[in-house]
Amino acid sequence: MTMQIEPEIGVPMDDGVRSMDLTTRAQTATKTIEHLSRHGLHVEPNKEDEDVAARLAMAYAEDPEKTSKKVTHARAAKLTPPSLVLVNNILQEFGHNIAESATQIRHLVTNKLIEETENPDPRVRIRALELLGKISDVGLFSEKTEITITHQTTDDIKERLRAKLTKLVNPPETDDVVDAIVIDDEEIDIDAEFGLDEDAENDADIEAMADEVGEEVVGSEEEVVESEEEEGK
Repeated sequence: MTMQIEPEIGVPMDDGVRSMDLTTRAQTATKTIEHLSRHGLHVEPNKEDEDVAARLAMAYAEDPEKTSKKVTHARAAKLTPPSLVLVNNILQEFGHNIAESATQIRHLVTNKLIEETENPDPRVRIRALELLGKISDVGLFSEKTEITITHQTTDDIKERLRAKLTKLVNPPETDDVVDAIVIDDEEIDIDAEFGLDEDAENDADIEAMADEVGEEVVGSEEEVVESEEEEGK
């Protein structure tokens, strides 16, 4: 089939777009390829097209931004139409699977919580109702945090610091301050104050009595020994 192509004069070659997400680029290219395929463009992929599409899809899954920057206009122009169509199909299916999986999990969790609201245990019922109320769609128990930010100029901050420093250097006089009481420099006999002198005298008397008793005991023992010796003679 013969195609009649009429070139447009004056169309700028550079559209100013330096980088484009690979998903958008593949989707746009696929629409063009579908239009051309209706006029006889061959889009049956071969093994090489499948390998190229698989590598691009894996690279995009690992790092979308880096992969999108690498697939420039010049490199995208070198890709075959079947490989571009395969890349678009893989990325579209990949995105739909993630969205469907997240939605299914959300519905599963919600349904399980609804079932637990009929649990015989009141603690389980209350917890299930609480979690259901915290779902974003319900928002019954949504926690709100209010943050108040007070904006101050540099002059205000300097003035506050200056006032604090002034209070520290020159503290204000108040009636709560009590002057210290000066005590005369007189020597205090601690032993006399606590009665330790009398205890010392008592200890001396006790020691003297112990010495006297000890001498008497020693003298009586000597007399006993002498009497026993005389009896033995």
